Amino acid sequence: MNAADLDAKDPLRGFRDRFHLEPGLIYLDGNSLGPLPLATVERVHDTVEREWGVGLIRSWNDAGWITAAERIGDKIARIIGAHPGEVIACDSTSINLFKLLTAGMRLMDRRQVVLTQQGNFPTDLYVAQGAVEILGGRRVVSVRADELLSSLNEGVAILYLTQVDYRTGDVLDMASLTSAAHGVGALVLWDLSHSAGAVPVDLNAAEADLAVGCTYKYLNGGPGAPAYLFVRKDLQARLANPVPGWMGHASPFAMSPDYTPAEGIRRFLSGTPPIVAMNALECGIDMWLEVDQAALRQKAMGLTELFIELVTPLLDRFEMEIASPREPAKRGNQVALRHPEAYRVCRALIDRGVVGDFREPDILRLGFPPLYLRYVDVAEAAGILEEVLREEAWRDARYSVRAAVT
Repeated sequence: MNAADLDAKDPLRGFRDRFHLEPGLIYLDGNSLGPLPLATVERVHDTVEREWGVGLIRSWNDAGWITAAERIGDKIARIIGAHPGEVIACDSTSINLFKLLTAGMRLMDRRQVVLTQQGNFPTDLYVAQGAVEILGGRRVVSVRADELLSSLNEGVAILYLTQVDYRTGDVLDMASLTSAAHGVGALVLWDLSHSAGAVPVDLNAAEADLAVGCTYKYLNGGPGAPAYLFVRKDLQARLANPVPGWMGHASPFAMSPDYTPAEGIRRFLSGTPPIVAMNALECGIDMWLEVDQAALRQKAMGLTELFIELVTPLLDRFEMEIASPREPAKRGNQVALRHPEAYRVCRALIDRGVVGDFREPDILRLGFPPLYLRYVDVAEAAGILEEVLREEAWRDARYSVRAAVT
């Protein structure tokens, strides 16, 4: 079956028309920044002009601003397999990581180790290192993914993992790793930034303790959109928010000089939520609630399989290798290609209308989000990659200078 036939049978094909997509552009970087949902344009305009411009301070009550963090959190919960009241939309991924790592380490006071995988997303490592320095007497231990199980012991306070590797798309087994960590009495914290909206996530089925994630990749919340955090319901009262703020207070407008944490997930709020960004995010989340997750995963595997099939003949010809898992179920919605001039190849592709990105030291990273990407786009992108490599278009001197964002 050719690419056009696959598109004709695609049950998700109608979602493409709900995005602002530049004609002729093949966008393979939705695993870094998702495209703009058309509904978001109208929602942001209404937020600014009517809710803010006319409603002013009244909109905290009348337009539901004051409940946005919890309302949107409950919607995200449905996407990641959590119960209502276990997820809240707030802050950035980094801030939420700090909150949950610090709270978790305080709870597990007699245990000294935060265990994570080598090559974890850099901000995860930075935050972990900063948290252990502040608390003192703890350390971060990074091991290869295949060493995680053997490294678990009673000294581990938190097993702290990213479910989908940001470079290669490698998917970790959430259920088995969570179970193993619980077997030695450790908490488990998952970063879902590259998995929510890309691969099936079921936090409750895996009995996960804590999780965080960003929303501006697959969930199409917009650049720098608010992130979210998850705390299993029975843990919430046992964890203290290390960044207590008035929005996490039991009675924020009592203006008490003493902090009393709110009941439930709201205690993990700190400052005032960014309402324009929250409303933009909610548009993306509302669309995701319409998506059949099984169909999404099936198409994602189909798109990446097609791309791998088409580029495999190019590997030996052009000193290139596939860095992602070859088994579809172990691969997220991206394919990583290693090439000695990956950065310059990426830049040449962008100039020919195929937008991917580069990750050090030699990875061309291409994302395949199923909501708007077509099989014909994948086939065309593979053909343009072959042209760039065959013509050595990447040798253009312009591509030797690194841009600030790669």
